[in-house]
Amino acid sequence: MDIADNHFRGESVGANWGFPLNSGPSFTLLSGALLLQIPGAVFWPYFAGAALSLTALFAVWTEVSLARGADKIVSLGRFFLAMPLAIFGAEHFASAKDISQLVPKWIPGAMFWTYFVGAALLAAALSIVLKKHARLAATLLAVMFCIFVLTISMPLVVAKPTDRIAWVVMLRDLSFAAGALAFAGTQTGEWRAKGTNKLITLARLVFATVALFFGVEQLLHPDCVPGVPFARQTPTWIPGHFIWSYVAGLVFVVAGARLLFNNRPRLAATGMGFMVLLLVFFVYVPIWGDEPSSVSNGLNYIADTLAFAGAVLLLAGALPKETQGTLTPQR
Repeated sequence: MDIADNHFRGESVGANWGFPLNSGPSFTLLSGALLLQIPGAVFWPYFAGAALSLTALFAVWTEVSLARGADKIVSLGRFFLAMPLAIFGAEHFASAKDISQLVPKWIPGAMFWTYFVGAALLAAALSIVLKKHARLAATLLAVMFCIFVLTISMPLVVAKPTDRIAWVVMLRDLSFAAGALAFAGTQTGEWRAKGTNKLITLARLVFATVALFFGVEQLLHPDCVPGVPFARQTPTWIPGHFIWSYVAGLVFVVAGARLLFNNRPRLAATGMGFMVLLLVFFVYVPIWGDEPSSVSNGLNYIADTLAFAGAVLLLAGALPKETQGTLTPQR
């Protein structure tokens, strides 16, 4: 899922792209010229994300309007996961040559698998948002992320067990798989009858592990970007740049412990998902705004973190509601 570094710098097109911002016909012509100069590697991920977002908002609007309190955020979980999937899927077509380098050398047909994964991500995004063949799509999506772990992430961890970023990438991919599994679990008769099943229990335990690891990492490396704690440092111009890591780290550790011991797990997952959304808006959106024309240094950081939020909120939505000390199956 890590997209190869394919920069599109602001000197060419963008907020400093050299076009005067006027109104009227001249602005229309300049806007058209601007679009023509945007490379496909930049345009198509943005277009896919925007198109999926519009589709998703219509699809989830009823659920959001009927939900109450924090459940409104929980009901947006599949949107928060699907929109990044669409962005990543588009990147597999727009930057196919670069992304194909991530395919292990021992697997033949690197370009074929790049396009195949791109198509699978786009199909999964639509299926999950529209709830069409959603159980199958979510299950296959989880399987695909597990394949990424086994063929790409885990070999890096085995080769460099002290490399914390290798662990972060592997656990991030596992969290995406867990979110998809949790959603798949909600599309079963067992979940509708009992409010849980084995897929959701597995997803809960995976997220407990991920939350504890990411939480400790954020506390140990507060100068690095929070949420999914990669090596990139949080810009010092972001207000309270290192405080975000400390707060998020504490939230993750508490949520991870509650998920592990099944102590009000829905509340824990909801709280962690909300924390990640705060990071998206107050840390990653400003980072993106500093380099909107760079997919790898801007858009991908938002998409990656938003997908993590979506995955944990899908888990929250799959867990039973907690009412006066009892567990009530979520309908």
